[in-house]
Amino acid sequence: MRTKFDEQLDLLNSELIKMGGLCEDAIYKAATAMLKGDAVMAKEVIPIDQEIDRKEHEIETLCLKLLLQQQPVARDLRLISAALKMVTDMERIGDQAADIAEIMQLSNIPFENNSPLIRDMANATIDMVNGSVAAFVQRDIDLAKAVIDYDDIVDNLFDTLKNELIMEISNRESIPEIKSFGEFAVDMLMVAKYFERIGDHAVNLAEWVEFAITGHHKDMLD
Repeated sequence: MRTKFDEQLDLLNSELIKMGGLCEDAIYKAATAMLKGDAVMAKEVIPIDQEIDRKEHEIETLCLKLLLQQQPVARDLRLISAALKMVTDMERIGDQAADIAEIMQLSNIPFENNSPLIRDMANATIDMVNGSVAAFVQRDIDLAKAVIDYDDIVDNLFDTLKNELIMEISNRESIPEIKSFGEFAVDMLMVAKYFERIGDHAVNLAEWVEFAITGHHKDMLD
């Protein structure tokens, strides 16, 4: 019985890795499409988001089977509970990557001038998602904590971009010029906010990994 249970836990790990990889792919394609003005690549994000949704349902079904059929002990129950929480955050990451791709498709404003900050935010959030899933699979509390700490970098990138946009707007002298740049600034700020939210979801993933390993979560009452 335990052998069967361990096989299903291995399958759960494998499916979470696949879902995490889909999230990374969605983030990368959304950011790259925006920075390069590639509408074709932006459209590729939508089916990835749909696959993330399907993967969420598959993992939820697997978790419920483990809970109902195998009667897991406390530590295993924490792992399964954490996985159920993690897929919800990963599904939202897919949604936000799709939102970024949609902004790129609807906007006619080039993003290349601000590409370093956006690219850095994309790379950071990809690393955070990857680190969270790896921490779960490896049961690595230090890696989970490193992801949580890394969120400060994403927040700082967001604040830097926001302040730069505010300064640029204040430097515009004519009303038409302000209006034109304002459209660009709103789009940029929305994209940056989505990346910042993806970072927050990656932190949520890491916190549930911490719960799976230790039995403690920041939102739990002592």
